[in-house]
Amino acid sequence: MTTQAETGKVDKNKIGETVKKTFPVLNMSCASCAVSVESTLKSAEGVIDASVNFATATAAVEYLPGKTNPSVLRNTVGAVGYDLLIEDEHLQQETLEAIHEKKSRQLKTKTIGAIVLSLPVVIIGMFFMNMPYANEIMWLFSTPVVLWLGRDFFVNAWKQAKHRSANMDTLVALSTGIAYVFSLFNMFFPEFWHKRGLHAHVYFEAASVVIAFILLGRLLEERAKGNTATALKKLMGLQPKTVTIIQQSGTQVQLPVEEVKEGDILLVKPGEKIAVDGIVAYGSSYVDESMLSGEPVPVLKQENEKVFAGTINQKGSFRFKAVKVGNATMLAQIVKMVQDAQGSKAPVQKLVDKVAGIFVPVVIGIALLTFGLWVALGGDNSVVQGLMAAVTVLVIACPCALGLATPTAIMVGVGKGAEKGILIKDAESLELAKKVNAIVLDKTGTITEGKPQVTDIAWLDDDESQKAILLSLEKQSEHPLAEAVVQYFEGAGVVEVSGFESITGKGAKAMVNEEWYYAGNQKLLTENGVIIPADLMQQAIDWSNDAKTVIWFADRKNALAVLAIADKIKDGSVAAIKEMEQMDIEVYMLTGDNEATARVIAQQTGIRHYKAEVLPQQKAAFIKELQQQGKVVAMVGDGINDSTALAQADVSIAMGRGSDIAMDVAKMTIISSDLIKIPQAIRLSKQTVNTIRQNLFWAFIYNIIGIPLAAGILYPVNGFLLNPMIAGAAMALSSVSVVSNSLLLKWKG
Repeated sequence: MTTQAETGKVDKNKIGETVKKTFPVLNMSCASCAVSVESTLKSAEGVIDASVNFATATAAVEYLPGKTNPSVLRNTVGAVGYDLLIEDEHLQQETLEAIHEKKSRQLKTKTIGAIVLSLPVVIIGMFFMNMPYANEIMWLFSTPVVLWLGRDFFVNAWKQAKHRSANMDTLVALSTGIAYVFSLFNMFFPEFWHKRGLHAHVYFEAASVVIAFILLGRLLEERAKGNTATALKKLMGLQPKTVTIIQQSGTQVQLPVEEVKEGDILLVKPGEKIAVDGIVAYGSSYVDESMLSGEPVPVLKQENEKVFAGTINQKGSFRFKAVKVGNATMLAQIVKMVQDAQGSKAPVQKLVDKVAGIFVPVVIGIALLTFGLWVALGGDNSVVQGLMAAVTVLVIACPCALGLATPTAIMVGVGKGAEKGILIKDAESLELAKKVNAIVLDKTGTITEGKPQVTDIAWLDDDESQKAILLSLEKQSEHPLAEAVVQYFEGAGVVEVSGFESITGKGAKAMVNEEWYYAGNQKLLTENGVIIPADLMQQAIDWSNDAKTVIWFADRKNALAVLAIADKIKDGSVAAIKEMEQMDIEVYMLTGDNEATARVIAQQTGIRHYKAEVLPQQKAAFIKELQQQGKVVAMVGDGINDSTALAQADVSIAMGRGSDIAMDVAKMTIISSDLIKIPQAIRLSKQTVNTIRQNLFWAFIYNIIGIPLAAGILYPVNGFLLNPMIAGAAMALSSVSVVSNSLLLKWKG
C-alpha cells in the first residue's frame, strides 16, 4: 500500500490545513542516520512529508495538527535513538547551543579517558603478553572503555536493531562487543582451546583501541563543524528586548518588545536600536541602515518616512508608529530567509557518508558469510576458526580511519588557512570551492573600504588658510559626511564658532569672527548668493561624474573649497578580480548603491557584470538564477544584508571586518578583508580536498585488502590466517596513515 508521503500527490484541501515546521535533530552521526530519521518521520501517523538535512542537522516536517504534534514526533524519533528540539523558536537556539556545548565537553572527557585507559592495554597486548596476570590487567583497563565510555555505541546500535536498521554505531558495537565477549570467554575458559591444540588469545586491546579512535574521530569532527545556530541567534539579537511606548496620556512606559502592537507610538533615543518596522510620526534623525542595505552612510529619517527593526538610530531622537511587528518585520523576514536558504540547500554528501549507507550491512554480511563458509568448509575446529575470522573481519573493517579522514584534513587545512588569513568552517564548502565558476561580490565593504572618506579637495587659489574654520564647523555637525571631513583634517587646529545651525538636507552654517561660513551642497550656496568660481565648479562636475559626493565650503561671498567624498576601493581588489577572471571564474558585483556609482566602481575594477540598487532578497534570487544555469556560485559579502545571499550560495565567503552575522552564516571568512585572499582560498581548498581524498583512499585500501585477508582468503593457498590482534594493529595503522597524511598538508605550498 502506498502512503501519502510516498506518492507526493496529497490533496491538502481534502486532508485539511497542515503545519510546516523545522526542528533541529540531535544525535545524528552519519548520512544513514538522516535516512533513518526521515523514514521514521514519514511513517508516523499524521505526517504528510518530512525531509531531513544531515548538513544542517534539521528536519522539515509537514503534518496534520489534529493527528500529531511536535511532542509525539519527538517521541517517535527518540525510539530510534535520536531527538528533536521542539522548544519555542526564541529559546530554541540558546537550548541548541547549550546541548552542543555539553555534548562537546562529554565527548572530550570520554575521548581522553578512552585513550589513557587503552594505552596500557595496547602495550601489554603487543609486548608483554607473557607477564603474570596480563589478561586480567588488560580486562581491568579495557572494561571501562567498552562498557562505560563506549556504552552509547551499544545503546544506539540496539535502538537501530529494534527498528531493523543499522548505522556506524552498529558496526562499532558489533566489532568491539564480539571482540570483548570472545576475549572474556578465552580468559575464563582457556582449556576449551587448549584441548583443541589452540592458544587462547584475548583481544581486549582491539576492543578498547577501536572505541578510543572512534571517539577521537567524532571529537575532531565536532570541532570542525561550523555552528549556524549562532548566526540566527545574533540576527534575532538585533531586535532590542524592551521598548519605550508613548501612551495616549503622554506618559512613557517600558514594555517587552513582544507586547508591541500595530499602531503603538514608540520613542527612539540616540544610539538605540529600532524595535519594529514603522513610520516616523514626530522628529527626525539619521539612522544607520547598513545591516539591511549594506550602505555605510546613515539615512535621514523625517516624518512619514519608513524605519526598520534592527537599524540603529544615531544622535537625534524621534517617535514612530509601529506598522509591522513580530514575524512581519523585515528583520524577521531576513531571519526566516536565512533559515530557509540554509535548510533547503541539498547537502554535499561526503563520500564517507555515502559509503556508510552500504558499508555497515555489507561488512556484517561479509562477517556472517565468512563464519558460514568456515563452518561448512573448514574441517576440524571450523567453528572456532570461523568465529575468529568473523571477529577479525569486524575489527579490521571498523571505520575509525573513515571517521578521521575528513576532520583531520579540515583541521590542518583550517590551521594553514588561518595563517594566511582565511578561516574555513567545513568540508562541504571545501569540496565545492574548487568547482566555483561564478563569484558574486558585494560592493560596500567587500570591493570598497565600506566607509565614506575624503578622496579629493580643491581650494580656491590653493589657499588652505581657512581649513581650521571648515574643521570647526564640521565638528559641530551630526551629518555622517561631516565625520569624513573631520577625520580627513584630524590634527589640524580648531577655532571658536557661534550661531551654528544645521540646515536639513543642505548642510550647516556657523559664525567665526563675525563672518558666516557654510558647509554643504551646492543648493545651500546658491540660496545664500555665494559665488562659485568656474574652476571649482568644473572640478565638482568631474568628481560628480566619477560618482563621488561633493561638499562645498564657503564664506558669505565666495566658495572657498570643494571636497569629494567616496567609498574608496580596497588596495587589493583590482588585482584579486583580475586573478579570479584568469582562473576562468565569472565575477559579478551586486550593490544597493545607485547605477552611476556601480558603473564607476565596475569600470575601475574591471568587472564586466554588475547590478545596482539590489535589495537583500534580490541578491539571493540572483544567486539562485545563476545556480539554475548550472553554475557553482560563491558569494562574498560583509553585511547583515548579505546573509541571505551567503546562505543561498554554494560557497559563502565573508569579509572579516564586516558583521558577525555574515561571518557566522558564511562557510569561509577572509579575516583581513582582502579580496586577494579569495584565489588563495580556492587553491587551499583544492589542496585540502585532495588530502581528504587521499585519506579516504588509505582508509578504504585497508578495508579492501584487509577484509578478504581477515576472512581467510589466503588460507587455502598458504595456510595464512590474520590474527584479530594484527587486524587491530592494521586498523590503528590506517588511522595513523590518515593523520600523518593530513599533517603533510601543512608543508604544501
